[in-house]
Amino acid sequence: MLMFSNLDVVALDTIPVVSYGTFMLSVLDYMKAHDERHCVSYFGVRAPNGDLHCYSVLADDATSQLAVLSYHLAASGTMLLPSLSAHYRAFHIYERVLWENHGVQFSDHPWLKPVRYPHDAAHGATIDEYPFFRIDGGEVHEVGVGPIHAGVIEPGHFRFQCTGEDVVHLEIKLGYQHRGVERLMVEPVSMLRRTVLAESIAGDTTIGHTWAFVNAMQSLSRLTVSDAVEIERAIALELERIAIHIGDLSALNLDVAYQLGSSVLGALRTPMINFFQWWCGNRFGKGLLRVGNDRFLLTPALQDRLRKTLDDMERLYSRVSTKMFLLPSVLARFERTGIVTAEQAHVIGAVGMAARSSGVRRDVRRSHPHGVYRAEDVQTHVLHTGDVMARAYLRKLEIDSSLAYIRNLLDRIRTASLDNGIYERHSPRALEPSSLVVSMVEGWRGEIVHTSITDEHGTLIHHGVKDPSMHNWFALALSLRGNEISDFPICNKSYDLSYCGHDL
Repeated sequence: MLMFSNLDVVALDTIPVVSYGTFMLSVLDYMKAHDERHCVSYFGVRAPNGDLHCYSVLADDATSQLAVLSYHLAASGTMLLPSLSAHYRAFHIYERVLWENHGVQFSDHPWLKPVRYPHDAAHGATIDEYPFFRIDGGEVHEVGVGPIHAGVIEPGHFRFQCTGEDVVHLEIKLGYQHRGVERLMVEPVSMLRRTVLAESIAGDTTIGHTWAFVNAMQSLSRLTVSDAVEIERAIALELERIAIHIGDLSALNLDVAYQLGSSVLGALRTPMINFFQWWCGNRFGKGLLRVGNDRFLLTPALQDRLRKTLDDMERLYSRVSTKMFLLPSVLARFERTGIVTAEQAHVIGAVGMAARSSGVRRDVRRSHPHGVYRAEDVQTHVLHTGDVMARAYLRKLEIDSSLAYIRNLLDRIRTASLDNGIYERHSPRALEPSSLVVSMVEGWRGEIVHTSITDEHGTLIHHGVKDPSMHNWFALALSLRGNEISDFPICNKSYDLSYCGHDL
């Protein structure tokens, strides 16, 4: 395997190419070493002659290293392989995508079924033919929820297998839209259009996905930005984290009928996202980040406004959030509801909040830092009960940490601005030819991964996107087992996963 780090540019001809048998044994040996290793990307790229080049990128959170290994499948050769998922279940989603997009079949895959239903899927199936898991028995019944929901969100179908009120199994069927984001990324368009596309991958994670994209493109373009710009981007990311976490706490309170908490916290989300409106003209941060620079500076006046916004918000937030986690009616619904164990989190490859609430320490800001995070000791909170309470309280802890972190960054930014002079503006540059780069960012949900590959002319031929929801939807399904179906709303809200971030 070739070892490298987050945002390193790797020449394709330096990546080892081995037989699939060697690939499988190497990956399994690497994963067995310790629990802090997991797969961050596994994908295929079609060559002009039809051959399939497959790459697996594995992360070691203890050493901050990434490892890449590849194998080739000839267009005229076999597409039937033994499955990594039979040994490590977290690979199941990657292998399902390889089957769906490229026709690679895995003989002993435990759950080989479609993921997103592109119009030209290799399996030829449609979403109406989805093979749901079924349980037979006189007392077993099914409950279907969706795909049309009472809100402006993307469609998703939830199929519950129940005995009475108790959920035995929940299966989640997504992929109705299949927007084709990854294919659009490699069309011959401008960098600006690609950046705007990155901003739209998941509307509630505009900063997280856009930062992952621009970091990848800056690495391939050999561009660097000033310390001040890196600080501003970290401020934007943490501000996005605060805004969404507060909104989710409000939604959780609504589901357990704590109306005061829901109303106050819901209102406090507004000034957080409204600050982006003052900063860049869009409440979700669209238009802020660009390759090689940021379009809108965080001026001293805006810095002062942000400090006041945070101070005003925190006064009310602290009082209400403290009361929320002392209220018996809230705790009675949160505690011991929707438990996912540390072992389950490891098995499914959970990331971000879903992992940390179950005792698995995964945080890109610490394990694979980039930009300003390389010089910062970001506090990572880990809880161990794995229930709704843990996922809710983790949000409170992360809001508190992000508030302190933004204030610290605001103290640093004026010095950084003076040290670096004016903000540099870069003209678009050609991308490094025949190269691979992996860009990892810790969004508010967790580990965002953008993987880019260029050909010998420097043309982008692959841009893979992994939203943390790709792994964590399975955590939601596990959290319902043994719970009553009436617990679904708070379990669902405790994760707040993305439909569009999954449906690429």
